[in-house]
Amino acid sequence: MRICGIKLTHDGATALVEDGRLIFSIEQEKRDSNPRYQTIDNLDVIVEALTEHGLDPRDIDEFVIDGWDGEVESQFQVLSGASPIRLKGAPYLERHADRLLASRDGSGLVLDDRVFPYKSYPHVTGHVAAAYCTSPFAKAEQPAFCLVWDSCIFPRLYYVHPRGGRFIQTLFPLIGHAYAAAGHHFGPYRQINRTNWDLGIAGKLMAYVALGFVDESIVAVFHELYEERFAGESEGAHRYRAESNNATCSLQAMHDFFDASAIRLKAKRAEDVITSFHFFVERLLVQEMTSALQRHSSLSGQHNLCIAGGCGLNIKWNSALRASGLFDTVWVPPFANNSGSAIGAACSALAAHRGFVPVEWSVYSGPTMQHGDIPSGWKVSPCGMDGLAKIIAANKPVLFLEGRAELGPRALGGRSILAAATSAGTKDHLNHIKGRDYFRPVAPICLEERAPDIFDPGTPDPYMLFDHQTRAEWRNKIPAVVHLDGSARLQTIPRTSEHKVAELLVEYEKLTGIPLLCNTSANRYGRGFFPDVAAACQWGRVEHIWCDGLLWIKASATARPSAEPALSN
Repeated sequence: MRICGIKLTHDGATALVEDGRLIFSIEQEKRDSNPRYQTIDNLDVIVEALTEHGLDPRDIDEFVIDGWDGEVESQFQVLSGASPIRLKGAPYLERHADRLLASRDGSGLVLDDRVFPYKSYPHVTGHVAAAYCTSPFAKAEQPAFCLVWDSCIFPRLYYVHPRGGRFIQTLFPLIGHAYAAAGHHFGPYRQINRTNWDLGIAGKLMAYVALGFVDESIVAVFHELYEERFAGESEGAHRYRAESNNATCSLQAMHDFFDASAIRLKAKRAEDVITSFHFFVERLLVQEMTSALQRHSSLSGQHNLCIAGGCGLNIKWNSALRASGLFDTVWVPPFANNSGSAIGAACSALAAHRGFVPVEWSVYSGPTMQHGDIPSGWKVSPCGMDGLAKIIAANKPVLFLEGRAELGPRALGGRSILAAATSAGTKDHLNHIKGRDYFRPVAPICLEERAPDIFDPGTPDPYMLFDHQTRAEWRNKIPAVVHLDGSARLQTIPRTSEHKVAELLVEYEKLTGIPLLCNTSANRYGRGFFPDVAAACQWGRVEHIWCDGLLWIKASATARPSAEPALSN
């Protein structure tokens, strides 16, 4: 059975699941260096994705559209070719606790001048299904709790097992956008006009918190205002919770919360305010999760946890839940945010047919490498991993393109810029060429079996979804990947992996004794990954580009002595 999942709104994507195996998931931002969070405005891109994999829309057994904003239904205005069409979908949330897989039937999906029926499941259902069906718990047929915390909803806890799933409870009344909203009021992203919403702020704040310290007097202010405005029994708090499905009202309430906080915290450093708010939410998350598990202690089985929704990309909160001792295992998919919603739509339909069964998948299931015209000024020659390791060891960053792109927002060796981590200046240089804030960290990609020697805990983390501390004896050896608080957003990869980046790490370790490299995404600022070598050459800020056994070198770089860093501005 072939199921095509479609995410039309931001982080638009098309995914195909065939007989329980993920064939592809094409996120629109990863096509043609599109802007981040690109929507699907024209249904022709769905036909294009299918055609690239040798399929026609008539080959699909079921089309599924991810639900979106709305209490009863969602609506989408899109094009099919030049023709505007209107589609209706499921709402954001399931309408009944025990009907997670209740769908809305639709018609009028026009693909390649043919009209197809479709189903639509609530947006949160897709998050639950994508997280559980790709987890080790599904494969082991074990039940799991699933935390979904997204944008304008409160954190919601579900219980899932192979035969079904249901909503258990809301953990606490704080929308997922609360973290980003704090950045509109304090720190470097403060805005007077708060009507424009920057979806990237939350990730930037996760780095910014390393500049500050937890101040319990600040935490106390946040706690007092949270009880007064959100969680307590005041008229305003009741009204806020009653309007929780209204995104506009929820966001305005968050801004009012931070306006009130700013009056009382005006003497405090912005760094400490943001760090203290982060800690306040982290503590609240662990406390309320503890209470929820106690309340639902009758649910038998191992205590496994899946995390989904945009807040699932917060590595520090993920790590706090894992370190709490509440769960035997914590699973976060690399596409925890809406980049995985097309996958989730397909998994929802699969679950409706067969139950929450495991889906076979690979993180390298994104777009294949495209082919464009290389601009003048670049020389190309064959290059193996041993030769590439020598270039990197000479402190020359390499833009590394291998196979199909990664799923989700983080570069994992398929669309990466790799560099030696032995110089502190490398982080500054990479942030400069990427147009990023100086305090943003650069992640390490490390051979899995060596990671515990260098990081604490250093446990396998193939998708950069947990926080690790760099061990003291290594901090001066690899300063480029050590964040201001000593942490690292680690990616591990087994030495035996067939991916070329693993072979490169092995060769680099032979040469230097260091089993890791800096890893940051290969993309223009505010855009998706480079789709091909041509796009990377046109950007031109890294002078060595490797792809499929070939190395492109910018002409200006060939004249430099080999020991001199090939740094560009």
